[in-house]
Amino acid sequence: MSNYSTLLFESKENIATVWLNRPGIHNAFNEIMISELIECFGKINQMNNIRVVILRGKGKSFCAGADLNWMKDVTKYSYEENYNESYRLSQCFYSIYTCVKPTIAVVHGAAIGGANGLLTACDMAFCDSKTTFSLSEVKIGIIPACISPYVIKRVGEFGAKELMLTGRRINGKEAEAFRLVNKSLPAVDLETHLKSLIDMLLSSGPEAMSHCKNLIFDVSNTLNLDQALEKTAEKIAEIRISEEGQEGMKAFLEKRQPSWTKK
Repeated sequence: MSNYSTLLFESKENIATVWLNRPGIHNAFNEIMISELIECFGKINQMNNIRVVILRGKGKSFCAGADLNWMKDVTKYSYEENYNESYRLSQCFYSIYTCVKPTIAVVHGAAIGGANGLLTACDMAFCDSKTTFSLSEVKIGIIPACISPYVIKRVGEFGAKELMLTGRRINGKEAEAFRLVNKSLPAVDLETHLKSLIDMLLSSGPEAMSHCKNLIFDVSNTLNLDQALEKTAEKIAEIRISEEGQEGMKAFLEKRQPSWTKK
């Protein structure tokens, strides 16, 4: 894995942790972090030993949104330059959303503006109950465009309207009520909950989880009900005859643990 200037990558016992690593400015992102996240998640997709990916922030905050110095430069951009920069940001969120491994955001301190795109692009998100969240873009006369597909998928149309139009700040419990995060917990309980969740994921078939993510993507984004009729039947037929599918079903029938739980 590359040496990154804005990220820290750690790998231990099939778990990858991607740390946003600009603690001095609360992990605010710029064009370098955006490019490094795209590269990092692309490489994770190719790492067969990695079964779960955790995204979190070093220091006092998960992410304070966009770097102010980067924003100063952006104010001088032409439409074309703005489009190219924004498209790159969209690619960043999409690379997390389409990661073939299960992804978990662990959020603390603050998640402001575009930071909410990082956490909602993950499969699951959990936070310290004292975390502050805000979709604050309208307060400076812009909109949360690139993060909107992922935020709206999580909170729905009308929840998004309240959060995006007001730009108000909410705490962890309110974020849970909006379903911006799966669960809000006291800081002392967060790591225990995370370990329990990871243990559950590691007991699942690695390839099955990737195929399941693809299934959810297709059903949620590309298939109508008529198309799903055929496509879902194809998918389960393929998985049942796969090596992992055969092992899992045999283990179940033989009342033993499947091979992947021993790795």
